[in-house]
Amino acid sequence: MDYQKLTGKELTQIKTLGQLKASGYQPKSIKEELRDNLILKIKRKENVFEGIWGYEDTVIPDIERAILSRHNINLLGLRGQAKTRIARMMTHLLDEYVPVVYGSELNDDPLHPLSSFAKNLIEEKGDDTPIIWLHREDRYAEKLATPDVSVADLIGDVDPIKAATMKLSYNDERVIHYGLVPRSHRCIFVINELPDLQARIQVALFNILQEGDIQIRGFKLRLPLDIQFVFTANPEDYTNRGSIVTPLKDRIESQIITHYPKSIEIGKKITAQEANLAGKPVENIHVPELMKDLIEQIAIEARGSEFVDEKSGVSARLTISAFENLISAAERRLYLNGESNTVVRIADLIGVIPAITGKVELVYEGEQEGAGLVAYNLIGKAIRTQFVNYFPSPEQKKKDKSGNPYVIPLAWFGEGNELDILASQSDKEYKTLLHSVPGLEEVVTQMVKTLPEKEKEFFMEFALHGLAEYSQLSKKLLDTGLQFKDLFSSMFDMGAGDEDDDFDEDDN
Repeated sequence: MDYQKLTGKELTQIKTLGQLKASGYQPKSIKEELRDNLILKIKRKENVFEGIWGYEDTVIPDIERAILSRHNINLLGLRGQAKTRIARMMTHLLDEYVPVVYGSELNDDPLHPLSSFAKNLIEEKGDDTPIIWLHREDRYAEKLATPDVSVADLIGDVDPIKAATMKLSYNDERVIHYGLVPRSHRCIFVINELPDLQARIQVALFNILQEGDIQIRGFKLRLPLDIQFVFTANPEDYTNRGSIVTPLKDRIESQIITHYPKSIEIGKKITAQEANLAGKPVENIHVPELMKDLIEQIAIEARGSEFVDEKSGVSARLTISAFENLISAAERRLYLNGESNTVVRIADLIGVIPAITGKVELVYEGEQEGAGLVAYNLIGKAIRTQFVNYFPSPEQKKKDKSGNPYVIPLAWFGEGNELDILASQSDKEYKTLLHSVPGLEEVVTQMVKTLPEKEKEFFMEFALHGLAEYSQLSKKLLDTGLQFKDLFSSMFDMGAGDEDDDFDEDDN
C-alpha cells in the first residue's frame, strides 16, 4: 500500500495504528508539509492565494520564499491589507488529512506522540490504538492579541479542579490544562495584532519559537511542538498600545510588508469580489465604470489627505462598504419610484459618506473640520481628479483662444437658474432636469468617447460636479440632495447669511 496515493476517503477508513503503519505512513513536520505542497503547486503553475489581488509580484513571492525556507512569518502592514486572509489561506498548502491519536488534546502523531496520554495509550494498546483523521481546515487556530491575554491562555496552567477530581499530585503532568499554542501542535497558529500582546506574554513565546518547547509553572516539561506560526501586526509607530519586543522579532525569521492596491484597476477587482450584494437587484442597477473608478479614487484621496492619519491607513473595507452603500442608494430609489431599472448617479455618492466616516482616522485638523465634511471633501477631490480623464480642464479652457466648451451651460446658471438633483428623484424627472441645461448634452457627447446612451445623463451630472470642483459653479449640499447654481450669486447669498449649511468645494 502506498500512503501517498491514497485518497482522502481511503485514508479515513484507516482506524488503528497497525493499519496506519501498514499504509506506509511516515511523520512529516508541518513546515515540510507546507513546503512540499507549495513546490507541487508552483510546478503546476497553480495560484496558491486565490482571490488575493495586487500581491502577485510583491507579497506572495515573499511568502512563498518564507515557506520554502521553513520560516515563521510576520505580516506587517496597515489595516485592511488582507493579512489575516493570507494566513487563513495557507491551510490550502496542508495535506488533506493527517492521523491523530484518538482522544489526544495535542493532536499527537501516532508514530511520534508528545503527550503522556498518547504515549500511555499506545503503550497499552499497541497496534490497536484508535486513530482519527484531522482535516486541513481544522488545523488552523487564531488568537487576537488583546491586553487581557495571559500566559495560561496561550501556553497553559495547572488545573486545580482537575487535580482534585482525578486525585492527582501537582507534580503529575496530567494536571496541566494546555493553552492554545500546545493544542495547535501540527497546525498553523496565527496571532493577530501582535504588538497588542503584553511584553511579558511575548517573552513566553521565545522558547516555543527557538527551541520548540514550553514551560508551565516550573514543570520540567519538554514538548517539541510542531507549529507554523504566522503573526500579523501594524507598523510599530501606528499604535501607542505596544510594540513587538526585539528578541521576539529576532526569532521570527521572515517579516513581510504588505501594501494597499497600487492601481485603481486592482482596487476595483477587490471591491467587486468582496462587496456583499446578495439579494440586491444588481441586474436592474447599472454602474458605469467611471463610478467604480470614483469609489476607488475616494480611498486614494483619503490616503493622501492632510486630514487623515496616514499612519493609521485607509482600509480596503472603505471602498467595499462605499460600493455597497452606493448600490443601496440606487436600490432605495427604485423602490420609492416603483421603477424597474436605474443608473447610479453622482449624487448617490452622498449616500456613501457613512461608509467613509467610520473608516478614516482623522488628525487634529480633521477633527476640527468634522468627519462628515472631510468625507464630503474627499468625494469632491475624487471627482476633480477623475474629471480631467474625460473632460478638458475648465481652468485651461478659460484661457484657451479656441473657445470654452462650458460657456453655454455656465451662462445659463449665470442668468440666475438653479438645478436641484435630489436623491429620490425619478429617472424621468432626473433626465428632464439635466436636459434643461442648455449646451450640457453637447459638452458630454463631444468630449466623452464611446458614450453609452444609458450613461449620457450620468456623465451630464458628472460634468456639473466637475465644474463645481473647479470653481466654475457653486454646489450646495441639501438635506435630500445637491443644488447647483452660479458661483458669484452663491457668494452674494453667503454674504447675506443664507447658506450656513453650504458644504461648498469652491476652495479646490
